Amino acid sequence: MQANPAGYDELKRLGIGRVPAVTVGDRGAHGWNPPAYAALLGIPYSAALKLPPTELAKRLDIILDSTQALVRAVPDQHMDWRPPERNRTLRNLGYHVFRLSLAFVDGMDLGEFPENWLLDQAPPDLRDGAALARYGALVRGRITGWFEGASPREFERVIKVYYGPQSGHDLLERTTWHAAQHLRQLYALAERLEITPPAPMPVDAFQGLPLPDALW
Repeated sequence: MQANPAGYDELKRLGIGRVPAVTVGDRGAHGWNPPAYAALLGIPYSAALKLPPTELAKRLDIILDSTQALVRAVPDQHMDWRPPERNRTLRNLGYHVFRLSLAFVDGMDLGEFPENWLLDQAPPDLRDGAALARYGALVRGRITGWFEGASPREFERVIKVYYGPQSGHDLLERTTWHAAQHLRQLYALAERLEITPPAPMPVDAFQGLPLPDALW
């Protein structure tokens, strides 16, 4: 989309506010959404079984822990570097992982999940990797506390999400793979900048998640 800014106008015409998205004629689907893609193409789709909420919660915490450790290792001079693939700094990418994860809890508490939550930028006080990692620790604490108090029926509730109604289970799965996808990107960018991660990427935590093959 950066190479074709006019594409945003086409998405807005179809009622889609942001990328990624797929369009076919006058119809479109937002995000990495295989069932919606299949519907656009008129082909059957059989989804894989979702991991249970307790397992997704464990995977999300592992992903957030790895994000904390990695952003803490980013030198200050690289925090506001923007890769050519996306108009988002390293600092904002790290912040986004934590914010989108916190948004799951906020959405479950409020019963709705507006799109603008995912557009938040890192506040000025989160200037360096250490500050960003401390914010991540607060987010992890909030999420852990929420899961400890959540009953199994919480994940059956339907939440008004900006791309359509979703069960709590569906929203948790999307949140977990969304965070995982950005963690993959952070590791790739760290390698590009010759930043040594404090630990290997937790690929085991990605097993069973509907991650796209493409990194960007």
